[in-house]
Amino acid sequence: MKELVIVSGKGGTGKTTITASFSVLADKVIVADCDVDAPDLHLLLHPELIKKSEFKGSKAALIDKIKCVECNLCRENCRFDAVSDDFIVEPHSCEGCGVCALICPVKAIEMKQKVSGNIYLSKIENGFMSHAMLDPGEENSGKLVTFVRDQAKEVAASKKVEKIIIDGAPGISCPVISSITGTSAGVIVTEPTVSGVHDLKRILELMEHFRIKPFILINKFDINIDKTKEIEDFCHLKNYEVVGKIPFDPSVTNAMVNGEPVVKFVPDSKVSKEIKRVWEKVSKIF
Repeated sequence: MKELVIVSGKGGTGKTTITASFSVLADKVIVADCDVDAPDLHLLLHPELIKKSEFKGSKAALIDKIKCVECNLCRENCRFDAVSDDFIVEPHSCEGCGVCALICPVKAIEMKQKVSGNIYLSKIENGFMSHAMLDPGEENSGKLVTFVRDQAKEVAASKKVEKIIIDGAPGISCPVISSITGTSAGVIVTEPTVSGVHDLKRILELMEHFRIKPFILINKFDINIDKTKEIEDFCHLKNYEVVGKIPFDPSVTNAMVNGEPVVKFVPDSKVSKEIKRVWEKVSKIF
């Protein structure tokens, strides 16, 4: 079983567009959407839900009103003002730090796990999709990403599917680390802008640290030829392979508006042909 992760140093570079297109081009595949804070791959792949399970990734304080002597220590020491005047904890305000439980003299406060989101397993046209949604304001998205990937591996093993395509979280934070660790290779989608070059270098450092082979894909390369050349020169100097250059095309936006991967919406466009060429190359390696 091999895993290919699609990442970018920041959001908005076209990472999910590429993931959706790769998923459609694969013969049989398991897809894992690891952008659990703001997932959107389902908008293009239209998965049919098979299973839903709760994710308990954080804790909230619960006050036992029978034991509570209303000493007020919890209210005085809560930095988040989560304890009301009648000593009831507001779960959306509680950050689960545990200070109240620690200082309570009669041990009337217990830290209990709460539902922080949901994990889904769905059927897509040519395989299965593991995805999740973290509830607004909740944390531990890195842990949820791990659950999404583990579920994808279990399904791949049971269905005898050899390849998993991962839509990684944007940036370089904890969810990204959880998205890329242990993968076979990674496609970094970048764009020819000042921030694009900067974020490309950041994500490359992260992938080097975890010893993951990177492939560079320049999206909308023709909006700034000078910056595209700067990226190519940098990659040549550092021995990184640029696997493709996708031109700017409004049809990509039209495809997203219509809820379709661009390779299905406009299969004969220059964009689709380049994505297909890149997939043929990358799929033989990972």
